[in-house]
Amino acid sequence: MTKLLVVIASVRPGRVGESVANWFVPLAVSDGRFNVEVADLKELDLPLMDEPNMPGRREYTREHTKNWSGIVDGADAFVFVTPEYNATPAPALKNAIDYLFHEWSYKPASFVSYGGVWAGARAVQALKPTLTQLSVMPVPEMVPIPGVAGLIDEEGNFQGDERHEKGVATMLGSLAKWSEALKTLPR
Repeated sequence: MTKLLVVIASVRPGRVGESVANWFVPLAVSDGRFNVEVADLKELDLPLMDEPNMPGRREYTREHTKNWSGIVDGADAFVFVTPEYNATPAPALKNAIDYLFHEWSYKPASFVSYGGVWAGARAVQALKPTLTQLSVMPVPEMVPIPGVAGLIDEEGNFQGDERHEKGVATMLGSLAKWSEALKTLPR
């Protein structure tokens, strides 16, 4: 079974990323091909990069980095639940990615992105070169959620619809295929 790590990228107060992830995770679990783990960057609370050594050396000195390394290393695929801030990724996500190097290699990734009109698409496009530099395969299929604020109910829960669920199914199908193919490469 593919180990899917869902990363909640936003750490700011009032974020909707947790609500979007709470909607997405049961869909990924019910797909049946994934063992799903969630990494909430707000809970992980990684400081701005504070390791003295380059990530490629894997000589981590901080417990939070060793913990994050184990989480990412144990995954076979990633889904980043991410907003777009000023047409770029959430700073906490970029920081979390930059903490590590080898742990990301030869694994597929996709996105459940959200925001206003752009639905986080510009943030996703900005992340793809970083991920490919780390030998991550960003699959073309993703789930963009425009107008996310209008899809949050009075209790703060994201209310996805049929088109969002169809997008999730398509994306998960692609992640499953890529994950199996990339498992054949040495890590």
